[in-house]
Amino acid sequence: MNLRDSNSKPAARRVFITGASSGIGEALARHYAAEGAVLGLVARRTDLLQQLAASLGTVNAIYPLDVRDGMALQAAASDFVQRFGAPDVVIANAGVSRGTLTGPAEDVAAFQAVFDINVMGMVHTFQPFIGPMQAAGRGSLVGVASVAGMRGLPGAGAYSASKAAAISYLESLRVELLGTGIHVTTLCPGYIRTPMTDVNPYPMPFLMEVEDAARRMARLIDRKRRYAVLPWQMAVVARLMRLLPDWLWDALARRAGRKPRRPGEGF
Repeated sequence: MNLRDSNSKPAARRVFITGASSGIGEALARHYAAEGAVLGLVARRTDLLQQLAASLGTVNAIYPLDVRDGMALQAAASDFVQRFGAPDVVIANAGVSRGTLTGPAEDVAAFQAVFDINVMGMVHTFQPFIGPMQAAGRGSLVGVASVAGMRGLPGAGAYSASKAAAISYLESLRVELLGTGIHVTTLCPGYIRTPMTDVNPYPMPFLMEVEDAARRMARLIDRKRRYAVLPWQMAVVARLMRLLPDWLWDALARRAGRKPRRPGEGF
């Protein structure tokens, strides 16, 4: 479908975002809507998706689904491409965080859910779009990882490991798609003020407001950055984290604040 109007204005960008009902995803949706983009919005909470879509003032399609459901994402991608054409940007933003420990048996299900959403949800998001984007010879796949994927954080084994896996997966995908016209961007934000971080009972250095984070992310996507940590202060911290010897990291990390566990609470 050609999205040019009768005055032959340039086609609006097509942007597909998961985890769009709140936090970073919602802020990105509002940012791109302000630019006039055509949006595909995915989240589990239908009511919030409907409220967001009604408030944007731009062409959009909503897909209430769980990113763990690969078949549902394939159907959503097919519908979006059929209606609007291959997307220019696909942002796999859906993610969850939960305090976890390996010892308690009740945390095993939380480990599984975190990996399924944060890693396999990214695969499910990208896979059905690669064919149409290759056919179009263009587009960007963007994965939202985290600084937490740089080193293992105590009490957050599931989250840290899932984000480390996401970073490696995105690097593999980037190289696989070289020469196809599809660019892959890995975004590793630090602390951003969202419902996910509101429950953290510890100081969060360089905390960013979500609207500011969305603007910076969009600029990085436009510049086709391969990999970026934001804000810049957290990028410096991330480099230092990687350089620290294990004994020093252990000594520092053991004193770090921990996200609360909520055993038995579903995602």
